[in-house]
Formats: sequence, structure tokens, C-alpha cells
Amino acid sequence: MSQLLSLPGRIVTQLRDVYYGWWVVAAVFVTMSTTAGIGFYNLSVLLGAFSDQRFDVSEVSGATATFFLASGFAGMAVGRLIEIYDARYVVAISGALGALVFAFVGSITTVWQLYLFYAVFGVLYAGCALVPGTTLVARWFARRRAVALSIASTGLSIGGIVFAPVSAWIIQTQGLTVAGHWLAIMFFVGVVPAALFVLRPSPQSMGLRIDGDPPLEDGEEEGPPDGVPMAFAVRSRFFIGVTAAYVFAMMSQVGALSHQFRLVSGREDAALAALAVSVLAASSIVGRLLGGVALSRLSIRAFTLSFMLLQALGLSAFAFAEGVVALMASSVLFGVTVGNILMLQPLLLGEAFGLRDYGRIFALSQLFGTVGVAAGPALVGIVYDLAGGYGPAYLTVAAGSLVALTIFALSGPVGKASADYALVSDADTA
Repeated sequence: MSQLLSLPGRIVTQLRDVYYGWWVVAAVFVTMSTTAGIGFYNLSVLLGAFSDQRFDVSEVSGATATFFLASGFAGMAVGRLIEIYDARYVVAISGALGALVFAFVGSITTVWQLYLFYAVFGVLYAGCALVPGTTLVARWFARRRAVALSIASTGLSIGGIVFAPVSAWIIQTQGLTVAGHWLAIMFFVGVVPAALFVLRPSPQSMGLRIDGDPPLEDGEEEGPPDGVPMAFAVRSRFFIGVTAAYVFAMMSQVGALSHQFRLVSGREDAALAALAVSVLAASSIVGRLLGGVALSRLSIRAFTLSFMLLQALGLSAFAFAEGVVALMASSVLFGVTVGNILMLQPLLLGEAFGLRDYGRIFALSQLFGTVGVAAGPALVGIVYDLAGGYGPAYLTVAAGSLVALTIFALSGPVGKASADYALVSDADTA
């Protein structure tokens, strides 16, 4: 009995000994689940409801692109804000205002109000989603950054699995007005408490060191974050190569994802299509977690090239897949690449340019990536209409993945920009 009673005490003691960075990872996981599920994945659900109940499809077709553009440009400002101010307050304020905006979604009655909603929510989404989340994880981890980021970013997939279906059910059963109120509450609860009570801007803010390394000796001081300044980084061959590669990689990925359900339902039925979407999401989660572990032992450059090739193979498989087995196998193969491709972009930029201006560097790269994200679904749809089927459309985005692979292969070594900056700095000092 005494051992049983002492169990909670032992658990509390062990939790206290956990490096605080893992609590930050847990909080980012929760905020990413919420923002992705109610924000990113839910946009198509909302747009479908608006087109069914209030507007013509042609009137609302550009709303999602408005969201991506607004969040992409706002990400640049967010990257700067979290360098100047405590990131948890930026996330909390953005989350609270995002919830407030969602509360009024049922009051939208005109097209301009719909576009304004998507634009304003896009700005607030940027303040509590990928840019601050990945920046905080990068600040707390170096040696285990890949594992930490793989766990935190798994929240993106979990959000799509959990929140998007719940949102669709509420909208269908309760209507947009009631759904807006519930989604606002869920968004607030999922973002603001985790940000205020768990997130912290850096290990140094708590008297800790990155990765939980031993404290400095008396008299030693932690230097400023190392890395390459943004002005130098954005002119480097590696930044340009990674950014351009991700325009094509994300165009291919998001374009294929947006049409997967229709492809599978057209070749089989809606029930199998729903299962295929779930299989892809589950494969994305498993693949990302395994990828985070594998990256601690493998070259990140070779790993990235391999997964861009795998994405091309997965999309090519979809182009020809007929029957249950082939469609499920294609979903697994493509799904494994989805989570890793998304996770690798912040890891590549963090390893290449360090923490000094990481938030703004990642935000700028992501801004250009939104061009691909916004263009992907339209590209697949256009090729489908012109060629009369999803086979040519998916081969087109498979080719886009190969273009991404080629550009990234030409971007040079990951550490070259840091080495070049060190030479310039030494020359200036001399």
C-alpha cells in the first residue's frame, strides 16, 4: 500500500526532471493540432458549407488562396515579432483574436465579408501556427531537433484527423452560426492556455541550456544564438534552392492531397475513398515519427532527396492505381512522404542558417512556398479537365516532385552558407 501511495510522488518527481523543452514540444503539438484542424484542414469544409448554403462556387473559389497569401505575408511579420517579444504572447494573442474572428463566421452574408474573414484569419493563423511553433522547437533543441520537430509537427496530422471531421459534423447538424461559436471555443481552448502556461521563448529564459546541457560554470556566459544573418542567408544558393524546391514539392503534395478523395471514389466508391484518406493520414504520422528518429543517424541532404523521389513514386503510383490493393498501397507510399517533406523544410533551414534569424528566414521561405500550395489543387484540376482523367494529372505533379528534387540537388551542401559567412566575418574582423 505504501508503495502504491508513493507512486504519484515518484511520477511527479520524474516529470520535474524532464527537460523543459519536451513540455514546449507538447504545447506546440497541441497548438498545431488545433490550428491545423480548425484552420488549415477546416477551410475546405467551411468553403463547402458556404457554397452549399450562401454563395455560388465561382464566387468563393479564390477564398482559400486569399488565406494562404495572407498567412504567408503575415508570417514574415510574425518571424520578426517573436525575435523582439516573448513568443508565447504572440501565439496567445493571435489565438484569442483568431477565436474571436471564428465566432462571427455565421454572420457572413456577402462575398466581400467571406474574403475578409479568410484574409484576417490567415494573418492570425500565421501568428499561432507553423512559424512560431517550429521556431520555438528549434530554439530548445539542437542535437535532437529532428525528433522534437517530428513529434510537434505530428500535431498537424492529428488536427486534420480529429478536428476537421468534428467541424464538418457540427456544421451539418447545427448550421454555420452555431458551428462558428463552437469552433471559436475549441480554437481558444486549444491555443491560448498552452501558449500562456507552457510555452517559453527559449532555454535561456528559464536559466537552462539548449538540449538540457549541464549549466555553465561560474563566470561563464551563454553567447547569443549563432547563425547566419537573414540578409546573407536569403542571397545564398542554398536558401534559393530550398525555397524554389519547396514551391514545386508543396505544389505537388497539396495538389494531390486535395484531389485524393475524388480520385479514389471515382475508381472505387466513397467509402473506400474515406478509408484511403485515413490511411494516408495515418501513414503520414508514422512516417514523420520514424523519419525524426532516422534523421539523427542519416544525412539530412540525402534524406530529403530520397523523400522527394519517394513522393514522385507515390504520385506516379496513384496515376495508375486500380483496385483496392493498389489504391491503398499508393496511399501508404505517398502518405509516408507527406509528413516528412513538410518537416524537412524547417530542419534544413535551421541546420543551414542557425537560430540567429531563423524565424524570419523560415517565414520568407514559407511565403514563397504558399505559391505552390495555392497553385497545386488548381493545377491538378486543370490537367484533369484538359486530359480527361486523374492519370495525367497525377503524373504532372509527380513530375513536379522530380523538378523539386533536381533543384534541391543543385542547391549545394547544407552547411555551405554558414561556412561562407564565417569566412566573410573573419575577413571583416581581420
